Amino acid sequence: MLAALCGAATLHAFSQSASILERFLAHAVSPPVEYRALRHLEARNEHFGASASMDAWTQFDRERGFQFEIVAEDGSRYIRNRVLRGALEGEARLWAAREPQRAALTTDNYTFEDGIATADGLAAVGLKPRRRDVLLVEGSLFVQPDGELERIEGRLSKAPSFWTRSVEIVRRYQKIAGVRVPVMIESVAHVRIAGRSTFRMTYEYETINGEHVGNPQEPVRTPH
Repeated sequence: MLAALCGAATLHAFSQSASILERFLAHAVSPPVEYRALRHLEARNEHFGASASMDAWTQFDRERGFQFEIVAEDGSRYIRNRVLRGALEGEARLWAAREPQRAALTTDNYTFEDGIATADGLAAVGLKPRRRDVLLVEGSLFVQPDGELERIEGRLSKAPSFWTRSVEIVRRYQKIAGVRVPVMIESVAHVRIAGRSTFRMTYEYETINGEHVGNPQEPVRTPH
């Protein structure tokens, strides 16, 4: 009797997980979100004790694509230019080449493995890239019961360069104005010679698809 109950519970959990994944995939592909947001970026290399930060207005619309304007920056010039500014420029190139679909959470790019329930009520779904690509993550999706994506955790399926051995990443999402948008990205890169380097980027949205959703404030500049 106990074995039968356990088997039924397992079957129910699997069925529930499968339906959550189906709900997620049903709206995983959506039109690009037009927005304006203030982003804060920061990065640090522990081996050299160097760090930097940057604040930038970012916006995307279908006519002009992705644009950014840096409004404040501080710290290591090398990290600001190569890492922080480089992240924004890389995003601009991705949109200019019309390649965001390379990173989309779709069955063209990934296989999705059976999910398991987590202590916080989410379903953890295994994420396996169909190819090695610096835009794809091998790890797990954490999905709410209604199919909304809360976060991604894993490792880039391909290292960005010879000098970077691996990159661990966490991306967090939130539903604002009826659409799913990123609100935070964190990564830890293990770089040859330089060692462990961390990166964090947060988003504060002003508008989403033409709807006013917030009032981000630029950092106060202090005179030198």
